[in-house]
Amino acid sequence: MAQVLEFKLPDLGEGLTEAEIVRWLVEVGDVVAIDQPVVEVETAKAMVEVPCPYGGVVTARFGEEGSELPVGAPLLTVAVGATDASSSGSDGAAAEEPSGGSGNVLVGYGTGAPAVRRRRIRPERVGATAATATVPASAPAPVPAAASALAPAPVPVGEGNGQANGQVNGRQGPVAVVSPLVRRLARQHDIDLRRLTGSGPDGLILRADVDSAIRHAGEATEAETRPAAEPVAAETPTVHGGAAAPAAERIPLRGVRGAVADKLSRSRSEIPDATCWVDADATELMAARAAMNAASGPSGGPKVSVLALLARICTAALARYPELNSTVDTAAREIVRLPGVHLGFAAQTERGLVVPVVRDAHTRNAESIGAEIARLTELARTGKLSPAQLTGGTFTLNNYGVFGVDGSTPIINHPEAAMLGVGRIMPKPWVHNGELAVRQVVQLSLTFDHRVCDGGTAGGFLRYVADCVEQPAVLLRTL
Repeated sequence: MAQVLEFKLPDLGEGLTEAEIVRWLVEVGDVVAIDQPVVEVETAKAMVEVPCPYGGVVTARFGEEGSELPVGAPLLTVAVGATDASSSGSDGAAAEEPSGGSGNVLVGYGTGAPAVRRRRIRPERVGATAATATVPASAPAPVPAAASALAPAPVPVGEGNGQANGQVNGRQGPVAVVSPLVRRLARQHDIDLRRLTGSGPDGLILRADVDSAIRHAGEATEAETRPAAEPVAAETPTVHGGAAAPAAERIPLRGVRGAVADKLSRSRSEIPDATCWVDADATELMAARAAMNAASGPSGGPKVSVLALLARICTAALARYPELNSTVDTAAREIVRLPGVHLGFAAQTERGLVVPVVRDAHTRNAESIGAEIARLTELARTGKLSPAQLTGGTFTLNNYGVFGVDGSTPIINHPEAAMLGVGRIMPKPWVHNGELAVRQVVQLSLTFDHRVCDGGTAGGFLRYVADCVEQPAVLLRTL
């Protein structure tokens, strides 16, 4: 006997509490295998394919593409052990899946069982309702014919919210309510489901019905409590000519944009930061880079980037000034100096600003760091970075020179203690060996947490970085 299991949005780690559905990878009636990705979601950290820990027939999906679900909310239901005999035709072949689950929550973790070829069940149509339609966030879709006997029956109103059955809207008998989310929403807002007319198939009450009732109840309450002299609505602002002024655009702060806003706000509110900067002659650094790449030959491997060289300089500087590779434990009132350098670098993508992390950067040379930066940058551009690749940094390098600007005052990537900003490298007049010359000049700016060190330490770090930029041979002492 098969059973219908509910798969909820799992905890994707790193304190994430919600995710936005980007794309469904299965439809109602599809046969799925254990650990097969069923939905692509976007969190505040990354785009993630979520695998289902059950194998069987998809009987319902919860949430439309573009909607946001909290962790723990139902994603879909799967009829475990169900067969698709109804669609097998003359061969009568059945597709049965194991009843167990892997507990897998992210692609690449868990059992890693290969995905099977999905077969669409062709359910019997009842009226004009198709069983493969996407389900709103509040209610599951009609169950396909192969699994209709396995899906839980609609719950009467009286069983879900403590209300007695009786005459509803002039009719005798209970109103069907399938989704527990709908019943819970109704309880939270004191909505009597018996008084609602469901807009779903066969009078099914959907979340939209409850939301509408909540709005009407709020408007009624506001009308009752509004003073008689208070105008019902404010006049629409007008511009010259009597035309209505355009409404302001409202953009939700969620996903990557919301995560960035929260982190930057927390950084500004918690960290007493200060910024120092210096101009450096990068002519010798650019010449050293050109020599490195020329020595590798046409097919000698990937080229060493300027960012990779700057990253290697940063790891050498942090070895000399470990105060800046730390964090502050505010609860314990302690400065925690970290044993290794996990170097973050700012990357602008279509999804917004992200900071991939090069693990154990202190153990890598410039070529290794450059290869890892290139790999993570490509993942960032395609939206395939995992949450683990976007967290755990101890120091951040921000190359805003790619935007054609010279300077900036970076905001520290909380809970780190410092960030180095790099402006564009461009020809400028510069006094070199006592004479005026045109040199490749870059501005470097360091924002640091004043709790972990004073200006002398921060200045020493920045000066060492500038010395390595101006005389790359300085690095030889630490290699």
